[in-house]
Amino acid sequence: MNEKITQTAGRDSLGTFAPDFAHYNDDVLFGENWNNTDIDLKTRSIITVVALMSQGVTGDALKYHLVNAKNHGVSQKEIAAIITHVAFYAGWPHAWAVFGLAKEIWRENEPSGIGDSIFPLGEPNPYGQYFTGKSYLAPLTTEQIPTFNVTFEPKCRNNWHIHHAKSGGGQMLICVYGRGWYQEWGKEPRELRAGDIVNIPANVKHWHGAAVDSWFRHIAQEIPGEECSTEWCEAVSDKEYGLLKQTE
Repeated sequence: MNEKITQTAGRDSLGTFAPDFAHYNDDVLFGENWNNTDIDLKTRSIITVVALMSQGVTGDALKYHLVNAKNHGVSQKEIAAIITHVAFYAGWPHAWAVFGLAKEIWRENEPSGIGDSIFPLGEPNPYGQYFTGKSYLAPLTTEQIPTFNVTFEPKCRNNWHIHHAKSGGGQMLICVYGRGWYQEWGKEPRELRAGDIVNIPANVKHWHGAAVDSWFRHIAQEIPGEECSTEWCEAVSDKEYGLLKQTE
């Protein structure tokens, strides 16, 4: 992901007390340096975590950069391997301290079997009342075209719903892992696999979700439009869902 890093912590905390420091922190360190495209943000996050760990920094600064690393695609397996490797050079006590923070950030109860991804899993879906089964939502950007990573456990699907718009609007799904389904009202369901694209027109009733035997993940992009809103409708019944071809 190559989104631009914007930092305001310096000005928020020290803007009037130490404006020069705030400027260097927000505009130079996190502005010019972090937005240098010669190194991707995932690699840059790993380098920063390693540097802080090597110095024995285990407070809020390291926690911030561990969260940053996770948000830029570092998986639980990768961070465990990174800390273990660096422990031989930076010291075993430092590794123990960093693992304490990492376990909080990469939750032990995150589901397995969802496949590797450069995108974070996110948190349990705040729209869960409109889903059958468990799903997870990770906002990737809210600028220009709002984009979200949505992960469905096997059998999970959202309710029938409509993306209303006076003009423009609608949604695009980019399937990135597993097997799932998409269906528009009155039409045959469409099987989805990684690499498939779904263009959902505004004002069309539809649902999407995972197959019975597979985790499913897609990137959802909200298409800009005029007077956009989402209307959530009835759930996809077990009978409707059971009619789908549910195995490979």
